[in-house]
Amino acid sequence: MPTLALTPENYDAVIARHPIVLVDWWADWCGWCTRFAPVYESSAERHPDVVHATVDAVAEEAMKVAAQVSAYPTLMAYREGLLVFNEAGFLAPEALEDLVQNIKWMDMEKVRREFAAEQNAPFDPNSAAIPATPGASSRQAGLAAIPNRYGWPGL
Repeated sequence: MPTLALTPENYDAVIARHPIVLVDWWADWCGWCTRFAPVYESSAERHPDVVHATVDAVAEEAMKVAAQVSAYPTLMAYREGLLVFNEAGFLAPEALEDLVQNIKWMDMEKVRREFAAEQNAPFDPNSAAIPATPGASSRQAGLAAIPNRYGWPGL
């Protein structure tokens, strides 16, 4: 599956509609970004069930500022609508593969419980959604509206 370019118009929708989304923030002048691009594209081919998206941080300056991206490449990962990874720097193919596998096997009930505790919100294990907090973006509001196919108990 090829990578998907994200813009302000489709960013939230892509995050909300897919269980796992990786977002590569890059700049055309960045040497590490050009080295990471083939690694990222290879991962996209190996994992068609994971959306591999890109954001041209130079062209999408407002998005970069809103996401607080200050170094390139920066990789963000969303699982069921929640930001679960955010790190700048080049990832070797093996490290990217490990990251994808770790995200697929995350215990999302535990992640939602920890998120609720951080937000001082009650956790309801029977509810799939994370309680919304004032000022939280929709990308952190809850689960993607599709069936759970990864990790526990989705085996």
